[in-house]
Amino acid sequence: MKVKSFTFNHFQENTYVVYDKTKECIIIDPGCYNEKERTELSRFITSEGLNPVKLINTHCHIDHVLGNKFVSELWDLELYMHKEDLPLLENAGSISKMYGLENYEGSPSPKHFLAQGDTLNFGNSSFNILFTPGHAPGHICLHSQKNNLVIAGDVIFQRSIGRTDLPGGDHNALIKSIKTQLFTLPNKTQVFCGHGPNTTIGYEKEFNPFLQ
Repeated sequence: MKVKSFTFNHFQENTYVVYDKTKECIIIDPGCYNEKERTELSRFITSEGLNPVKLINTHCHIDHVLGNKFVSELWDLELYMHKEDLPLLENAGSISKMYGLENYEGSPSPKHFLAQGDTLNFGNSSFNILFTPGHAPGHICLHSQKNNLVIAGDVIFQRSIGRTDLPGGDHNALIKSIKTQLFTLPNKTQVFCGHGPNTTIGYEKEFNPFLQ
């Protein structure tokens, strides 16, 4: 399993393309907003000969869904997400205007809802779905035990945690999600965050000031 990251939009959001030797890939949290960002994403997928098969949102804050429509239409992909984040997705249009993102084109409605314990398959690979609310009501993380990695969205960052002052945020729920869902993973588990650099579970246990 390989993970390619892109940093998109003025929120500096991390978009991920995950693929394996079958060349099937999934696209997670496409934040590509302008033409340059969309071209960067599509050129990588084309140059690697990848076949996108699924579109996933870890959660539906505006910076993580700006490219949903583009990705869904270009590769004819159906959207996977947690049902508790549906109100966020449906309200994304008005939120985009609050941030001056006048060119947000909307998002397709989800065709599949992911929940705790579900398995997301593509190629020869799979992710186990972890339900991790707190930053957003329907936040999920994608964990691969075989590859010792987790796509963590905005739950945890290097030496930081997701903000909980947005609508639907819950600080106590976030801390519980981190300690019961992420900190139970092996210390060497790589964490691919929704913003900023990668980290590991062990590093955050030791150095994250919000979790001591």
